[in-house]
Amino acid sequence: MWRYVRKRYPHVRYVLPVVPAAAVLTLAVASTPLAAPIDVVGDSRGVVALAEAVMRGRALPGWRGGAIPYVWGGGHARRPGPSRGTCLGYRGKVRPCPAEDTTGLDCSGLVRWIYHLAYGDDVLGGGTTNDHIRRFRRVVAEEARPGDIVFYGDKRTDTHHAGIYVGDGRMINALRTGTFVRLDEVTVLDDLFGYYRLKDDR
Repeated sequence: MWRYVRKRYPHVRYVLPVVPAAAVLTLAVASTPLAAPIDVVGDSRGVVALAEAVMRGRALPGWRGGAIPYVWGGGHARRPGPSRGTCLGYRGKVRPCPAEDTTGLDCSGLVRWIYHLAYGDDVLGGGTTNDHIRRFRRVVAEEARPGDIVFYGDKRTDTHHAGIYVGDGRMINALRTGTFVRLDEVTVLDDLFGYYRLKDDR
């Protein structure tokens, strides 16, 4: 995995003792305690490496490994990461609602967890996509970069989906009940609202 990450994302590298602590945020992304940490260089680019690790079923803090299913309300426990969901407000086609008996993530739960892992803090907090979007600033599509978030909906106060942009018109997302965290075209839904970046991330 690490060769893959280093080849595809040159800004992600092994942490060395000479790297100033203020310049980096480190994260132990590992299936074992001995695996090397990812070094996230002060912005959201490292988010993509983590999102791809999740999509590929890698073990990460809070998850022992394997494909992560979409779960309505999953990822909104006190600590970020896969959790059992809720059937409150569930509108999915799969019946009966499986959320209360399944561990996984919904779309905003995935984004929250990945950003928590990347930044070393629960920077988005709990809540829906409407809550999360307030922590971001909009960027024009031409300036969107991997690690930005793609939001869907009619307006800023009425969003219903979010995914992690990975470039080339694609995103990693938890789409709906019956699917797993996966790669999709950003056109998978027809109401793309815009591309967003954390307000403090330049």
